[in-house]
Amino acid sequence: MEKYLKESSLIIENSIKNELSEINYPTVLKEGISYALLNGGKRLRPILLLMTLELFEINIELGLQYAVAIECIHNYSLVHDDLPALDNDTYRRGQLTVHKKFGEAEAILIGDALLTHAFHILAKEHRDISHNQMIKILQKVTEAAGINGMIGGQFIDVTSGDKKVDLSTLQYIHINKTGKMMKLPIEIGLILANAKQDDIDTMIKFAELLGISFQIKDDILDVEGNFKKLGKTIGKDKNQNKITYPALFGVNESKKILEDKISLAKELIIKKYGVKAEKFVSLCDYMMNRES
Repeated sequence: MEKYLKESSLIIENSIKNELSEINYPTVLKEGISYALLNGGKRLRPILLLMTLELFEINIELGLQYAVAIECIHNYSLVHDDLPALDNDTYRRGQLTVHKKFGEAEAILIGDALLTHAFHILAKEHRDISHNQMIKILQKVTEAAGINGMIGGQFIDVTSGDKKVDLSTLQYIHINKTGKMMKLPIEIGLILANAKQDDIDTMIKFAELLGISFQIKDDILDVEGNFKKLGKTIGKDKNQNKITYPALFGVNESKKILEDKISLAKELIIKKYGVKAEKFVSLCDYMMNRES
């Protein structure tokens, strides 16, 4: 899986570079966008789109522009998430965060540019994609990235730091802040593949399990990880009174919950697709055991 992720990341990064070649001025804005996008991210979200297309035997070229757009949106969220008014982080992926590198005002505009440019990419015509598919994709993107998705979850996360939060609120935060952007690439892949309803039902459930698993693992890594591997400050969730699975259940119980979610995801996709699901199963194992 690590080999596959590395190879797929190169495909994504080459597509990102092609998109960035259209941007020439302002120079610092282009530098900031490149710095945010090309600094060693795992590319899990765009790779999930490619994996979904491969599962349905669709040429991955069909999804590359959407994969790049997803990565633009994801990285815009990280640039803004790191700002002093939100998580106030100094490092991301082992490097200075964008606002530490370029300045706070510049980072806000770099994030804005990444989000806006994502929709420029999404709206590009493609001879093999119908207008109906494009509209469906845009609807999914705006839901996942907006009020009823990432922004809604982030808002509750930011405003809940000093409050007693129950499990339902924690689940709302994780489902929306992280989960919907993990589900989005699979949803787009299903649209591009014109998938049948039973395939949609299986893959969406799988994506939801994967999304919550990813966030639980992130919560655990914030407690047990180390800066060298994780590339960002450890222990910030506790220091900022963030509500997390370890905060509610403890680390050991959180690990059990993670294992259960991963097992359910693997069982679900193996039952539906058998050996064709091999990459998704390997990805589940990778996500449970990752150190960054």
